[in-house]
Amino acid sequence: MNTNKFLLAAAIALALPAYQALAQEKSDKKDTPEYVFTTVKENPISSIKNQYRSGTCWSYSGIGFVESEIMRIKGYKDVDLSEMFIVRNSYHDRAVKYVRLDGDLRFGPGSSCQDVLAVIKEEGIVPESVYSGMNYGTELPEQSEMDAVLAAYVKAVASNPNRTLSTAWLRGFDGILDAYLGEVPQTFDVDGTQYTPETYRDYLGINPDDYVSITSFTHHPYYSQFVLEVGDNWRWDRFYNVPLDEMMQVIYNAIDKGYTIAWASDVSEKGFTRDGIGTVKEAPKKAAGSDQERWVGKSEEKPQETVSAEEPEITAEMRQDGYDRKTTTDDHGMQIFGLAKDQNGNDFFMVKNSWGETGKYDGIWYVSDNFVKFKTMNILVHKDAVPKDIKKKLGIK
Repeated sequence: MNTNKFLLAAAIALALPAYQALAQEKSDKKDTPEYVFTTVKENPISSIKNQYRSGTCWSYSGIGFVESEIMRIKGYKDVDLSEMFIVRNSYHDRAVKYVRLDGDLRFGPGSSCQDVLAVIKEEGIVPESVYSGMNYGTELPEQSEMDAVLAAYVKAVASNPNRTLSTAWLRGFDGILDAYLGEVPQTFDVDGTQYTPETYRDYLGINPDDYVSITSFTHHPYYSQFVLEVGDNWRWDRFYNVPLDEMMQVIYNAIDKGYTIAWASDVSEKGFTRDGIGTVKEAPKKAAGSDQERWVGKSEEKPQETVSAEEPEITAEMRQDGYDRKTTTDDHGMQIFGLAKDQNGNDFFMVKNSWGETGKYDGIWYVSDNFVKFKTMNILVHKDAVPKDIKKKLGIK
């Protein structure tokens, strides 16, 4: 054998194991079954939105929930309300509280879906067509600059350099909001009728007092209310505390009776993929970028969506340990609107996300029963979606 042939043969011999391993890996992936879902119950939702580079998932999930409620109450096929109307009013209220507390309050774009109802109750609501909030030169929300400017402003005010607050600081804060999001209209027309934000809320039939927030943790007594200790609960809203199995009963009952659920969860989990699946697996490191990239990585990092091994049984102790050790945190708000089963008969909740029409299911995620048990921070539902025996235990009328 001449030298060239020898070298060629040696190169082939060295490369063959790696090639065989790659071929086997591709074969294994091809042979691994993907999820096949069958819808059990699907309640109406509005169109998929994209929060993009903004920390406003709570507003998108809360508004999506309210839109579904209006569709249920009024029989509309779709509703499109302004997420940024909520964000603007929330920022205003938060600035006031932050300054009153001398800066001893988390200040930023994050909040809770309960904040949506608080704003609607106090200020009303407007359609997206009336107030888009896109007043700073981009087509999709990119709010890091605005968030940084607002945070620096209130920090300076809270330091009280004059030793007495001026009467101008809140007008200055609102001026920043006006510059970035636009001035809020006092009146507007919808289908030939003039409304204010308050009268439009009443026309849509939304009564914020009809909704309850529920969670399940062991560090407070069950069947009581407590202020959930997360930074984004800056209004200090109170939540009903129930055993884990009863929290899940509320979710299943709501879906069965035609209601949807605003859902706060931890999505910084390896099992919460970019391609629309949420199952219980080991948590990954959190990434920067868009809100989607922050929690599930960039598209080139996405894991293949395949049917995973059986998930572990989730207990109240596991939930509490995750909360206490900060492996379960208040990352993201979404909307649960349906129930499906995979090809093995396992329950998966259908979830509307706010990352645009992305992933295999065009903006919808299928999240396992165990993931919801394990990683739910809290839910927001209509009080009539709560089973009667649980309502009685909680004293909900």
